[in-house]
Amino acid sequence: MLNVYFVTQTFGQALSRRCNVIGLQLRPPKDAAPEFGYAGLQTVLMQDVCCVVSLAFSVPVQVILTLSSLPLCLQSEIGFGKLETYIKLDKLGEGTYATVYKGRSKLTENLVALKEIRLEHEEGAPCTAIREVSLLKDLKHANIVTLHDIIHTQKSLTLVFEYLDKDLKQYLDDCGNVIHVHNVKLFLFQLLRGLSYCHRRKVLHRDLKPQNLLINERGELKLADFGLARAKSIPTKTYSNEVVTLWYRPPDILLGSTDYSTHIDMWGVGCIFYEMATGRPLFPGSTVEEELHFIFKLLGTPTEQTWPGITSNEEFVAFNYPQYKAERLSNHTPRCRFEGKKRISADESMNHSYFSNLGKRVKLLPDTTSIFTLPEIQLEKEAMRPTAAAPDPGNSLCGKEAEPAWLPAGLV
Repeated sequence: MLNVYFVTQTFGQALSRRCNVIGLQLRPPKDAAPEFGYAGLQTVLMQDVCCVVSLAFSVPVQVILTLSSLPLCLQSEIGFGKLETYIKLDKLGEGTYATVYKGRSKLTENLVALKEIRLEHEEGAPCTAIREVSLLKDLKHANIVTLHDIIHTQKSLTLVFEYLDKDLKQYLDDCGNVIHVHNVKLFLFQLLRGLSYCHRRKVLHRDLKPQNLLINERGELKLADFGLARAKSIPTKTYSNEVVTLWYRPPDILLGSTDYSTHIDMWGVGCIFYEMATGRPLFPGSTVEEELHFIFKLLGTPTEQTWPGITSNEEFVAFNYPQYKAERLSNHTPRCRFEGKKRISADESMNHSYFSNLGKRVKLLPDTTSIFTLPEIQLEKEAMRPTAAAPDPGNSLCGKEAEPAWLPAGLV
């Protein structure tokens, strides 16, 4: 039986030497290497090995490595898919299904994030974990978090990710909710770049919020937490409307729509852009009714002219909102559209004149190359400030506070 392996050159050479000792033959296939153009990778075929799937922790892109049926001496030497390969350092957070730790690989000495998912005896792995693994193993991009390894034990499933210093919410807090205007532009471009890559592959994130955007010291921003994401390979009307954290959820989803596509993510991009620019959330509702109230107070209560079919929506009629007039969006936010299909795409947004001073080369980079490899792209130093008190949500939409003059109209 032949199995394809993808390993780094360093581990490939070590693996080859070790397999020669124990009588296994490795040879590079003549036709496989051109298909995978990753620098520093070597493709080999291994004979007489029957394995299960794991993911290689030391490769800069998500690639499949099968290991479990290798001789025990070889498994121990490499350490893939083994819990003892990683040292837990600090607890970073805990959710309903998982706990996240900062850790270190004993093999590479690199920091990692360990997402430990508890397995229920009768239920097995949560569907969110299965979604995350199945999608991330196929998403290879500089602005999407890298999944290095998967460790399965009787009690838990541990996903090993690259480690990034903080999320966008923590970054905002550290800056006192005042991010340098140039850095806002760099973060937004990277968010759109990663999202455009997902959307081209018909993958919807469905849970965009500052807490799911990770940032390292270099300024690289990466999409994370694909637990609610899903692939949309063909049009369908069966999606759940219980997606996207409330503040970043578009009005069509709030009103129960399950017929959506990539435009579901673009509403969240606009809300995140506003939050980076102003330091406060755009629509901080605590319930669906209040969230819609904030949206309509700014964009105007929708009518058949502005949103065809809205008056036949039972939930909209039941809420009986006042007839607000739309405020000037240039005073508040990038353009937001009620109807998802009228929202600008991530790909179109990257070509907006707002990003013109970043130059043309930033749009021509390979998917797996960071924008910070270009000398003209540099993160500006932030002025660290104590976090300002959160504004009264009731006043945040009333136009009483000055908005940044540089917010570009028509971007989102």
